[in-house]
Amino acid sequence: MSDYARLVKAYDIRGEVPAELDGEVAERIGGLFIRFTNAPQVVVARDMRPSSAMLVRAFSDGARRAGADVIDAGLGSTDYLYYASGSLGLPGAMITASHNPAKDNGIKLCLSGAAPLGENTGLGRIRDWLVAGERAAPATSRGTRTERPLLKEYAAHLRQLVDLTGIRPLRVVADAGNGMAGLTAPEVFAGLPVDLVPLYFELDGTFPHHEANPIDPRNLVDLQAEVRRQGADIGLAFDGDADRCFFVDEGGQPVSPSAVISLIAGRELARHPGSAIVYNLITAEATVRSIRRHGGRPFRSRVGHSHVKALMAQHNAVFGGEHSGHYFFRDFWRADSGMLAALHVLAALGGQDRPLSAVIAAHSRFALSGELNCVVADVPATIREVEERYRHRAGVTTDRLDGLTVGLPGGSRFNLRPSNTEPVLRVNVEAHDQETMEHLRDEVLALIRP
Repeated sequence: MSDYARLVKAYDIRGEVPAELDGEVAERIGGLFIRFTNAPQVVVARDMRPSSAMLVRAFSDGARRAGADVIDAGLGSTDYLYYASGSLGLPGAMITASHNPAKDNGIKLCLSGAAPLGENTGLGRIRDWLVAGERAAPATSRGTRTERPLLKEYAAHLRQLVDLTGIRPLRVVADAGNGMAGLTAPEVFAGLPVDLVPLYFELDGTFPHHEANPIDPRNLVDLQAEVRRQGADIGLAFDGDADRCFFVDEGGQPVSPSAVISLIAGRELARHPGSAIVYNLITAEATVRSIRRHGGRPFRSRVGHSHVKALMAQHNAVFGGEHSGHYFFRDFWRADSGMLAALHVLAALGGQDRPLSAVIAAHSRFALSGELNCVVADVPATIREVEERYRHRAGVTTDRLDGLTVGLPGGSRFNLRPSNTEPVLRVNVEAHDQETMEHLRDEVLALIRP
């Protein structure tokens, strides 16, 4: 029997197939989703994992038994599902486990218009119904199922949002990691002045080459080598469901997502002067200063897409970014899209003659540790001990917006954030220079790992 409290996360449903997530569970979730939304129609899509076709059929069966008509958009990325939900005005379900290992799968749910469905906006209720053994009541009339591929419409919509027709020709290496960008990237880049060099575009949910998780530097190695071998202008690395994109420059060096947030924010503020920009609290301080320098109004968010989207809605923000490689756009229903972020970076690069390393240099003025995961016996006690160690120092600031953030004199800071699912502290450190950052990083880690 599934542990539904473990299966249903804060933002989505994710677990091992079939031990935690199987057809029967997916069917129940499909029916309960309709019970919660009371929607007459729902749109579904899936990634390339071996279990995804079975799970989308089961979810659809549950939704149809509850009386909803199902629009099956077929294979696609998560932002493709968001496009379908937004353009059709329907709630949606994406069958994917994103960057998780091949044995896993999951379901990402959204409300009409790609609005997020998280623990506090409905997912918690669905979890409670699952735990209680409840099912949706069968409708008097079973819903229909209609296949409706939308890939060409999705690609055209993204190209309409970012105009690349006038850029200089660019050689672009894209690593799809055998994930869904292997399907969507050729369609999006078709007809653009882009020489696309594909890397692992074959759809294969067993991930034979490397994990489709580009936040791990080990999964960028092949892309970095191919960018240098090809003499390419830029490298793109997508995760399994292609809602995130990471970048490497012409020398194969990784580009900080904080710098990408700064770059895209500047572009959006040029079109929408004075607008709000949302960033999560582990984004570099240089990004916040850049937003202000471009006339924007920065708003700091907790980590997690539902928090970013809620703050964007509250302030009508034109753009939002997370240091984890998620980028959110007001003109894309406030949803995140790795492909749309890639188009923005290509437009910025192709609109001038400088290499990406020079373009991004103005946006990367702080040294960052990257996210470090530390297993600890007692997460709350460890956070309290670290806070007690620093809070009495002169000029130190602390806050608890998300975990513990400590600001030190001179602009250095660090954040400790507990994992939602395991006894792990996620540590992020930044400073004006590499030496100071490394000293602070080692000091904090010594407190956490005595």
